[in-house]
Formats: sequence, structure tokens, C-alpha cells
Amino acid sequence: MTTRRQALGLLAATALLPLAPRFAFSAAPFSTVANAGYYHFRFGKFEVTALSDGTLALPMAKIYQKEPEGELQRRLDEAFLGKEPHLSINAYLVNDGKRLLLIDAGSGALLGAAAGKLIRHLTASGYRPDQVDAVVLTHVHADHSGGLTVDGKPQFPNAEIHLADREYRYWIEREGVTTMTEAQKTDFQRAEDALAPYIAAGKVKRFADNADVLPNLGSILRAGHTPGHSSIVLQADDGQRLVFWGDVIHGDHVQFDAPDVFVSFDVDGTAAAATRAVALADAADGRYLVAGAHLPFPGVGHVARDETLYRFIPWNYVE
Repeated sequence: MTTRRQALGLLAATALLPLAPRFAFSAAPFSTVANAGYYHFRFGKFEVTALSDGTLALPMAKIYQKEPEGELQRRLDEAFLGKEPHLSINAYLVNDGKRLLLIDAGSGALLGAAAGKLIRHLTASGYRPDQVDAVVLTHVHADHSGGLTVDGKPQFPNAEIHLADREYRYWIEREGVTTMTEAQKTDFQRAEDALAPYIAAGKVKRFADNADVLPNLGSILRAGHTPGHSSIVLQADDGQRLVFWGDVIHGDHVQFDAPDVFVSFDVDGTAAAATRAVALADAADGRYLVAGAHLPFPGVGHVARDETLYRFIPWNYVE
């Protein structure tokens, strides 16, 4: 039993604790290890690797068009995205057991230090750029084709480049282009620079609307964002599909509920909105997986209908 004297002594000692010397432990420094930037998953007999090219902080309420900026910002705030949400830039590597097929090539050196990380992440995932047999472009915007060529040097020296014939005719042959803004001149020059060494080497192959691109890979013309913008379809033996959307949608919030909202860098915003409405309905009805170039990394999931129209459901994470 504790005596009264012992209890008083314990209280006195406790009162002196703040004055006692303390042992200092060094705080752990912040990690200098970057995020992995890749995610492997199996789809039927295929191994698919989502590859991050980085994220860009963009004023999306200004980039989205069709609705008032204040209303768009309200929607972004509801999703805790703020005034400059980070928009992912995703590409996808398909290993079919015989070949490596890359869907889109990232931005290379065109969009600054926040992007251009695709080759770093591809290497970290266990592959090398010189192992890539084919690069299939959903379209030729800088964040999808800029990574093909850096400082005039092809980054995938053993790959053929596949893109829609419409896309080639627009960006390289400039079919139907009569006048250009300064921004458009930059876009066209970037497209030419990205494809130039592959064109010179005879490595650019064009596919027709809705045609098969390569074994196991089909295409769906989703024009509007660009004239030949195409989603790429990976078909599993059991009939399941994984559709690499390209730029059907930008972000995982606003355009699922408002497909008519387009973005300022759509070549034809009205057509892009109509395409998006069709693509969302098709994905929801077909219950197939989609992989979005600008959905939050790794950007893979399903589209479901809900009380406000649609929602994106990320695919459940599996180690």
C-alpha cells in the first residue's frame, strides 16, 4: 500500500518532470524517392502497365467550356479539387507475350518538369524503350506524341508508330487547314517534330476508321477532340474489352455529369461533346473497362449510371 508520504513524493517528482532534461531524437528526413509511376495488372492473357507521364496543375474551370466558370469551379470545389486540379497524363504498355505495344507516348520535353516522366517510369517498371515494338497513338496532341522524339532523337528506336489516317492527314498533311493561330502553329510544328524521324525511316503506319490496328488491338473513331482521335480496344479471349479512351474525358468529375462541357483544346468542341456522350453510354451499357489518359492515375475503371448521369468507378486495386 502506498503511504501518504510516498504519494506526496510521487506528486512532487511529477511536477518536476517538465524541468528534467529531455533526450533528443533526430527527425527522419523527407523521402527523396519518387512515386513509382507505374502499375502492372493482368487483363486476360495480357499484362498491362499503366505509366504516368506526370500530372499538370491546370485551371480547369477556365479550360472547361460551355458552362459559366463559377459553376464549373463550384463543381470542382465540391470534389475537393480546388482552382488548379492536377490532371494526370497516362499511357499504357501492353505485353501480349510476344510484343510490347505502347498506347500513347507522353509529352517528352514539351510540358516542363512536371511531365515527361514516361520513359523513367517505363524503365522502373522493368522494360526499356528499345524493347517497344509499336506505339499506337490515340491522337497527336503534344501530351500523347511529344515523347516519341526528344531533341530530334527517336525515343523508341525499334518501334513502328500507328495512328489514324484522318489524324495523319490533319496534322502532317494539314488537310482542311486554311488558317492557324499562333498556338495552332506551335501544335502543328510539335506534331511534325514528333513524327519526323519515324516518317523518314518509313515507320509510320496508318489505320482506317474503326479498323484493327494490330493483332489483339482494334480502334473506335472518337472524332472531335481531334479529327482522327481514336480509342484503342484490347480484346481478351473471353470476350472482355479494355478500351483505352484517349481524351474522351478530362478529369473524373465534371464531364461525367455534364458531357456537353468540352475543353478549350478540342479541335471541335461540339463534336467532342457528342462523341463523349456516345462513349459514356457505350461504356456504361457494355460494362467494359476503360483506361483514360486524363483520369487520375492509373486511370482504369468502369463507367456506371447514377442519379446525376454517370460516375467513374476506379478498378479495385490488386497487388
